[in-house]
Amino acid sequence: MKVIVIIPARYASTRFPGKPLKRLYIGDGRYKSLIQLSWESASKIKSVKEIFIATDDKRIQDEAQSFGAKVIMTSEDCINGTERCAEAIDNVDFDGDLVINFQGDAPLTPSWFVEDLIQVFKDDRNAQIATPVLRLDTRALKAFKLDRINGRVGSTTVVFDTDWNALYFSKEIVPYFDEKRLNIGEMSPIFHHVGVYAYRPEILLNYKSWNASNLELIEGLEQLRFLENKCSIKCVLVDGKGRAFWELNNPEDVPRIEKVINEDMSKKGKKI
Repeated sequence: MKVIVIIPARYASTRFPGKPLKRLYIGDGRYKSLIQLSWESASKIKSVKEIFIATDDKRIQDEAQSFGAKVIMTSEDCINGTERCAEAIDNVDFDGDLVINFQGDAPLTPSWFVEDLIQVFKDDRNAQIATPVLRLDTRALKAFKLDRINGRVGSTTVVFDTDWNALYFSKEIVPYFDEKRLNIGEMSPIFHHVGVYAYRPEILLNYKSWNASNLELIEGLEQLRFLENKCSIKCVLVDGKGRAFWELNNPEDVPRIEKVINEDMSKKGKKI
């Protein structure tokens, strides 16, 4: 199976303009851009043929090429990362069986999350889209709620059927659950959607031909367009292996991610 990774990146983020170029402290007085850290994380995924950064911004292109990344330039018309991935494979001589949409704002995404998605397509020829989910523990659930209390649009939750096909994704915490019912460290019934997607190329190309859907526009979640067009999204339960996972959605997330990066570096005793 030929796997192509595409990292969509845009400069004009509503909540965090210039986010891909934000420099994060990685220890020893060194900094790296968010897009470089995400590209380095994607580079750890096994069995990947090629990795591209897809962007419409010359500043991001220059930054990506400075650390050796391949870049596909896309138009400013793409309204989300999935559209940008679709346009990217339409702009090149695409030769792949599977496309991975690896988020440019999630450098903490472990390689095995994506490897688990790839395995789904090896096991099931009918699978069209797959995405990882994590069960929240007490600490993570409280952090989710803190974001909402403070009016921050943070991470996404998901509910799914008995076959692990997504029913709905939301920026709110669904279903409702009072974390006071949990003991410290206990797992909750709430699942965090990790914003990585694996698609068959044909379903990805179909996406851009559909109009933005009602729920997609309300929630600001691109994957809801698939659900509203009756496409199944397989949710794949992944093992965080005790590793903290955060996406960089807001400026307040920067110290969270820097803390994890530096802790990880200290544990391994090497530079990243």
